[in-house]
Amino acid sequence: MEQKNIVATIYLKNGKAVRSLEDHTEIQNVYSLCQIYNDSGIDKIIIFDLSDDDDEHAKNVHTIKNINRNLEIKTCAGGNINRIDDVKKLLYAGCVQVIMNASKPASSSLIEEASNRFGKDRIVVSVSNVDYIFKNKNALRDMIHEMYLMSEDLIDAVENITSVPYVVRLSEYNYDNIFELLKRDNIRGISGPFINDTSRDIMKLKSSLASDGINMDNFSPDLKWEDLKKNSDGLIPVIVQDYKTDQVLMLAYMNEEAFNTTINIGKMTYWSRSRNELWTKGMTSGHLQYVKSLTADCDYDTILAKVSQVGAACHTGEKSCFHNTIVKKEYIEKNPLKVFEEVYNIIADRKSNPIEGSYTNYLFDKGIDNILKKVGEESTEIIIAAKNPDPEEIKYEISDFLYHCMVLMVEKGVTWEEITTELAQR
Repeated sequence: MEQKNIVATIYLKNGKAVRSLEDHTEIQNVYSLCQIYNDSGIDKIIIFDLSDDDDEHAKNVHTIKNINRNLEIKTCAGGNINRIDDVKKLLYAGCVQVIMNASKPASSSLIEEASNRFGKDRIVVSVSNVDYIFKNKNALRDMIHEMYLMSEDLIDAVENITSVPYVVRLSEYNYDNIFELLKRDNIRGISGPFINDTSRDIMKLKSSLASDGINMDNFSPDLKWEDLKKNSDGLIPVIVQDYKTDQVLMLAYMNEEAFNTTINIGKMTYWSRSRNELWTKGMTSGHLQYVKSLTADCDYDTILAKVSQVGAACHTGEKSCFHNTIVKKEYIEKNPLKVFEEVYNIIADRKSNPIEGSYTNYLFDKGIDNILKKVGEESTEIIIAAKNPDPEEIKYEISDFLYHCMVLMVEKGVTWEEITTELAQR
């Protein structure tokens, strides 16, 4: 049985998140909003570009690209799509799919063209009436991935015409109604303003639906509490790590209730030995820990949790509880990403705090054309070195090239995280 999706919607105006299609009041920062959706159990985000002209459209596409650089969940974007190039821009911006307005007179031929060029799995159509669905009912399944129904009132009419799956927008929250709708075969998911509300506990909703027999994409543990070995107090120690950086954030303990609560709500929950009570990390401070993975060690007596940490993990305000040095031996860092980040940070510091006689500052002072010249020269040196049977020379030249690339990255404000994210999406 196919999993059902909980779908958030974001409306973009001038590169910023606004309240709705009709209400263009700016809400919270669009990137922080996306991060909340990314961590809180949302399965997919549909982004509507509400631009009025090409300049604003370009600004919104740029925002969509930046959104996709920082998300693990899939996005679908649309709005102001007037030509095939607009579809291409959104796909190149990292969207898994493009949503096209079936109500626009010119959309029919454009949808078909986009489907033929990019594949039907990339195309979603928004439906506010059944005209397009009825006119294209015979070709629809071969042309689009799914439909986005703008109203629940359309469901019965659409299902009488086609079996193409759909996501439906609901105007208000009603659990019983959601449950009954998701039992339908053709429905792929739900959206609505109540889902966009960041105070809504999405993981709790998904857990309730799963308990009632709806196939949801939520945590289904391979190990149960009974499979783990508890200490003398009946607890399991939990080592908590940042899922992006692998930084160790804290150590805490779980009892059975904390373990099950963590899995059900997707937020790290512990048993406080000092207060003798259950506590979900960040419920008072806002410094929540969204679960990315839980793994037991070889003896089944310790859990490693990888989390998306909001704010600081430590009550002192430090990012990690482990910040008091006891001893430290200097060593050469050989982790590739850490080496890149350390060199990058040094180059960035030279730009902000110039040092007389620094070659890096010389490059920045000479400007972008000189930096580009050096990048070109170093790439040529790699080609020449590659013809030499001695591998030492090519290692030296690649290192030179990467250094000059990082100078260019700092000059243009591009980070290694952005580069690795871009590579991961290819």
